[in-house]
Amino acid sequence: QEQLVESGGGLVQAGGSLRLSCAASGRTFSTYAMGWFRQAPGKEREFVSAISWSGRFTDYSDSVTGRFTISRDNSKNTVYLQMNNLKPEDTAVYYCATKRGSYGLGADDYDYWGQGTQVTVSS
Repeated sequence: QEQLVESGGGLVQAGGSLRLSCAASGRTFSTYAMGWFRQAPGKEREFVSAISWSGRFTDYSDSVTGRFTISRDNSKNTVYLQMNNLKPEDTAVYYCATKRGSYGLGADDYDYWGQGTQVTVSS
């Protein structure tokens, strides 16, 4: 059974860092693209970052480019999101998701989702 479990969220001051992890099980992780999305209260879920199955290709939203780094360790079935220089507007529930083939930038592109982890950035 497919399962994605996020961890690493928490409360941090502006300018601080967090590293999110997403552990996958139930499918051949190394052949699936992974994405990170976030959803703030009252807002739609938005794309944050994505990575190809090999880790060779990555993509970021404009709002996090230069501050966030996505990576994956296929030997551990885990994808990471290193978040540096966090801002209050980064506050949201962060979700990881997986899909076959190339990664996508839309939430509808992904077919399995984790339960989310809360990130709160205080000013």
